[in-house]
Amino acid sequence: MKILAITSCPNGIAHTYMAAENLQKAAAKLGVEMKVETQGSIGVENQLTEQEIREADGIIIAADKTVVKDRFVGKKLLVVGVQDGIRRSEELIQRVMKGNVPVYQAESRSAEGSSQENKPKQNPIYRHLMNGVSYMVPFIVIGGLLIAIALTIGGEKTPGGLVIPDGSFWKTVQDIGSASFTFMIPILAGFIAMSIADRPGLAPGMIGGFIAANGSFYGSEAGAGFIGGIIAGFLAGYVALGIRKIKVGRALQPIMPIIIIPVLASLIVGLIFVFVIGAPVAQLFEALTGWLAGMQGTSSILLALILGAMISFDMGGPVNKVAFLFGSAMIGEGNYEIMGPIAVAICIPPIGMGLAAMINKRKFAPAEREAGKATFTMGLFGITEGAIPFAAQDPLRVIPSIMVGSMVGSVIAMLGNVGDKVAHGGPIVAVLGAVDHVLMFFIAVIVGVAVSVVLVSLLKKDIAATVTPDVAGEAGQSAITTRAATESSASTTVINNGPAVSSQTIHIEKLTDIVTMDLINLDLEGTTRDAVVDEMIRALERTGAVSSASDFKQAILAREEEGSTGIGMNIAIPHGKSEAVLKPSVVFGIKQGGVDWNSADGSEAKLIFMIAVPRNSKENAHLKVLQMLSRKLMDDHFREALLAVKTKEEAYQLLDQVH
Repeated sequence: MKILAITSCPNGIAHTYMAAENLQKAAAKLGVEMKVETQGSIGVENQLTEQEIREADGIIIAADKTVVKDRFVGKKLLVVGVQDGIRRSEELIQRVMKGNVPVYQAESRSAEGSSQENKPKQNPIYRHLMNGVSYMVPFIVIGGLLIAIALTIGGEKTPGGLVIPDGSFWKTVQDIGSASFTFMIPILAGFIAMSIADRPGLAPGMIGGFIAANGSFYGSEAGAGFIGGIIAGFLAGYVALGIRKIKVGRALQPIMPIIIIPVLASLIVGLIFVFVIGAPVAQLFEALTGWLAGMQGTSSILLALILGAMISFDMGGPVNKVAFLFGSAMIGEGNYEIMGPIAVAICIPPIGMGLAAMINKRKFAPAEREAGKATFTMGLFGITEGAIPFAAQDPLRVIPSIMVGSMVGSVIAMLGNVGDKVAHGGPIVAVLGAVDHVLMFFIAVIVGVAVSVVLVSLLKKDIAATVTPDVAGEAGQSAITTRAATESSASTTVINNGPAVSSQTIHIEKLTDIVTMDLINLDLEGTTRDAVVDEMIRALERTGAVSSASDFKQAILAREEEGSTGIGMNIAIPHGKSEAVLKPSVVFGIKQGGVDWNSADGSEAKLIFMIAVPRNSKENAHLKVLQMLSRKLMDDHFREALLAVKTKEEAYQLLDQVH
């Protein structure tokens, strides 16, 4: 008998590979041929081929995240959580051997339901939204930066704005950037829908997003922007999901996911946008434009407030476009002091969010801080859309913050008589000489950005400051790194209070690359989790791996609050990421009597691995180490051998096998 399996956990490190190892061991014990595909954080490994799927007698999916199942239509498919793959591997294989497994059909909900039951608790709306945002971000970055570069180098000032001459090289660069932007909203909507309804939702979502972004379908010049894309994505996803629930005959089942669901869902979403959502929105924006035109003169301050709020409300969407088009029209009438405040407001959201992300480590994850650099750059070139990923992820805190900042900047610009002779915004227009009262322009931008940064810093919640989001919630997962705390060979660290030793890049090929004899304790004295943590941190402090025991302990305990690192089978892997860590290290300890670690299976921790990671770690070779460690710890004989060691040398020799 031949059985295939897929394992995957939300963060794609420890449990993914632990489940794979146990399934393979159980299969070997039962005399079953098995291949396991792992969908970890470094991608798909050991991928199943079409021929292997055809020849398989059954498939097991042990996962706590969405696994696309379309390739398994017509095969016996058992879907469980990743913990079942670890703890009940033999039982799962026996179920498949006995045939006590349903045949997967495209519209089947049983598999998905089982997977959903085992997923960590999380707001599904947020999860679907983040799926769309994650795929949209590259399109924003590509489009924004290419257009900004083209405008900066090849742009020429004209009464109609910054214009790049047709036929020039930089016009081609601009066109490529514009092409990237055209995909932004459809991609957002498509992958929101796919998160909800799996692959059948992708096409309806992208089509709905395209319609949302193109107001010509429903008589609007501005379109519905990224907010419309979000609406289209959720609408398409739930419409497709509803169609999947319709019971159809066996003859129609194979074509449901590739013909019936996409076609019907696309038609429904498109018609709703064209005839229900789009037209009223277009009328609303036309009325808004007329209202703004009547607010000049004595109402200029109020007008500046409104324009600033509109520009930053949806960042390139329909509300933004109404304000921008209004300012552009005023340029044509020789009134440049309307476009001036708009030019200021345009750049405040991306500059503000980019700066906030780069300087505020407590509020933004490492990936967001990296994205903030591109967002900041887009702001310099007047690309408001750069702030969209931050707004989409946390709209209730980010959007009010950037709106207030843009309103403040817009009012200062209006009071300072800032004018803009071109239909564009951001510091780039000031640098190119298109702005009147340049000093007031920059004062308005700086004050507005400062207001946004302060507000978003006050409103946003702290992330788990000492734990990367990728590791939160998964027991047994750590964030060890492949580099020492400093990259320069000239930097120094103090070890054992001895002479300064130059730190070197550490290439982790096996566990003993970051475990020394001084970091092995075969007789831990602590009787509680916290006492053991203190004892192991002292070992790190003695070897110069950490500069502050108390700071690193905060990192360890913060991680434990996210979820116990006791992964069961008498194993605990506490870990933390902190500025107090000077070099990546692992402490190994044994507590023969066991200590309560709130493990998933209720077992007390006897084999304890503490992993210390510098906060500024950038490499990810640690994933390889975690895979190897997870697999090795699934070996009963290896665990028994570790518990039986008498000397540090014996323990070190065993740990040297983890490679």
